[in-house]
Amino acid sequence: MRMMTTGATTALAVLALVACTPATTTSPRVSPEAKEAAPTKSEPVETSLTKDQLAAATAITRAPAPKPAAKATASQLDTTTAAQKAAAAKAPEVAETRLGSTIASLGDPTEGGFWIKTPLVKARGIGRIFNPVNGKSAKVDLIPLDGPASGGSQVSLPALQLIGVSLTDLPELEVYKS
Repeated sequence: MRMMTTGATTALAVLALVACTPATTTSPRVSPEAKEAAPTKSEPVETSLTKDQLAAATAITRAPAPKPAAKATASQLDTTTAAQKAAAAKAPEVAETRLGSTIASLGDPTEGGFWIKTPLVKARGIGRIFNPVNGKSAKVDLIPLDGPASGGSQVSLPALQLIGVSLTDLPELEVYKS
């Protein structure tokens, strides 16, 4: 009798667990912040660049999002091409306006491209971040971030790597608008 009770209990437990398991897969959820930061063709960009310069800069700074993985390395999350990295690292070709300095941290590593989310801008634009420690810079999309101008900023994984910053550091970067 004891054997039948134990078997019945085990069977009920297995059935309960099976009932809890979703039968279908779901699509990944996109946070409101990611939806807001995702570029759209109709989204205005505030810049003094010409249409051709803006198109060229956008081709450099934007990249597809990496494929989701449970244990992805930094190189797997970086979807930018060697050509994009080389172009983003080039010296600025147009006059820039210094917006200020910010303490930066790694932003969402699953968002592709070169970008900075910063309270130093109120509208999306094109610019550059500069690391005064080693003199390296990167062309980036400037994305507004709510908060005081003295608040910190979030930088994409490829942009931090391009300017020679460890992904766990909190560097002080200079932000410029093209």
